[in-house]
Amino acid sequence: MEFTKRKEEIRLDTASHLVLGATLAGLAYIEPAVAAEASLAQAVWIGTLIGSHAPDFDTVLRLRGFASYLQYHRGVTHSIPALFVWPVVIALPLCMVFHLFPYWHVLLKWVFIAVAFHVFLDTLNSYGVQSASPFSQKWIHLDILSIFEPFLFVLHSVGLMLWLGFKFEPIPLFIWIYALTFVYIVIRSWQHHRMVRRVINVINISGVYHIIPTLHWFHWKVVIEADNCFYTGKILYTKIVWEAVYPKQERNTAILATMGTDGVRAFLGFAQRIHVTCNEVKDGYEVSWSDVRFNQGSKLSFGVDVQLDKQMNVVHHRIGWRKKAWDPPFV
Repeated sequence: MEFTKRKEEIRLDTASHLVLGATLAGLAYIEPAVAAEASLAQAVWIGTLIGSHAPDFDTVLRLRGFASYLQYHRGVTHSIPALFVWPVVIALPLCMVFHLFPYWHVLLKWVFIAVAFHVFLDTLNSYGVQSASPFSQKWIHLDILSIFEPFLFVLHSVGLMLWLGFKFEPIPLFIWIYALTFVYIVIRSWQHHRMVRRVINVINISGVYHIIPTLHWFHWKVVIEADNCFYTGKILYTKIVWEAVYPKQERNTAILATMGTDGVRAFLGFAQRIHVTCNEVKDGYEVSWSDVRFNQGSKLSFGVDVQLDKQMNVVHHRIGWRKKAWDPPFV
């Protein structure tokens, strides 16, 4: 069976996690031991940088194919046990290298904060994370922040520049930066709640509502799953614009025949608003599975496309993005 994958998103979220890991190293100066011991400060810097990205080390699964990556990404490496395993794995070698065993608890604490903050931010975007694993395999996504928030990236980048380039005192600088960070998250959370209530009051359709952030503060995507169809649209400031309606299709023999493929199994384990279509073509059938949450205009941008022959055998399938990396949606 031939298996291909689509080109993925530019990992701007990786840059954000690394920048926040560096600013956590600056915030760590509130610890008297970090401010007084240069080797501890250096170890904390390395530890928070690694810890801020450690949960995403599962990207190595891309070597096994995109289906495997989709199935496990943001799973076990972001789970509750991982919150405690990563700090030990990172902090213990640093303690040995820098001879910091008297300060092991300080180093462990700041690496833990870096790992936990990474997972916390991942729960706030629309891609989601299995952060309650192993107690629940549910994907948690609060749809409050975009996968990449320019404001937070610029805020923390400026903080690093002021600290490293202009020798600003790290303690007051990063206390203010992290205070602004959490105020920003609260404001975006309030915005999201307000948009959800507005759409529900205007539309008044029984179903599941998703209000998904974009890079623009006042533009949101709308996805509603009703009994018989999906509605998609967008909010532009206060105006709701409807874009498409996707009727739900019963799963016929051709659709059921695709469910044994690796790509479809991985997709079904991740996707939440599932739309599937089946078209008969000259040599067989084309079945497309899509997650309606990831749409742009009238196009469903993410899913699995499967080709079957007349005997319902899978000839070819591909999983991933049906778009260029620089095109929206950015998730």
